[in-house]
Amino acid sequence: MARWGLLVEQNRGFGRETRVWSMGVLGHVEGTREEALEELRKKVEAFEPTHPRMVRRKVIYREPNGYLMMLDGSWENFHCRFTVAEQVFDSAPPPPPLPPAVEPAPKRGPWTATPRPAPPPKPSGPPMARDADVPPAPSRSGRDDLP
Repeated sequence: MARWGLLVEQNRGFGRETRVWSMGVLGHVEGTREEALEELRKKVEAFEPTHPRMVRRKVIYREPNGYLMMLDGSWENFHCRFTVAEQVFDSAPPPPPLPPAVEPAPKRGPWTATPRPAPPPKPSGPPMARDADVPPAPSRSGRDDLP
C-alpha cells in the first residue's frame, strides 16, 4: 500500500525582505491516492495560514494533485499550495510500533463500595520519644502548680 505525504507550501517570515516560500508536511496517509486527496481536503479546510493575520476572504481551488488557497488580507494577498505526493524514500528509521491498547477498568456502579487502601504497617520496637531531652512535665512552661 502506498504512503502519501500531505504537503503545504506557504509564505513564512515578515516583511518583503525576510519573507520566504516554505514547505511543510501536514501528515501522511496509507492508502490510495483518492483517500489521500480526501484527507488533504479536510486539512485544507481547517488550515490556518501564517499570512495574512486577518483574512478577509478565503477561496479554495482543486488542482489535479491537490488544492490552491487564495487569501485576501487587510493589506496584501497571499496563497498556499497543498499537494499530495507519494513517498518513495525516507532515510529515517520507521517509528516504533504502538503498544497494544489497554482496556479500561470496568465501571463501578453507585451500589458498589470503593475498596479502601490497607492501613500502613505499624512500626515495631519501642516507641520513639517525641521531644528529645525535654521533660514531660508542665514545668517547662514555667508553672510548677500542674501535675
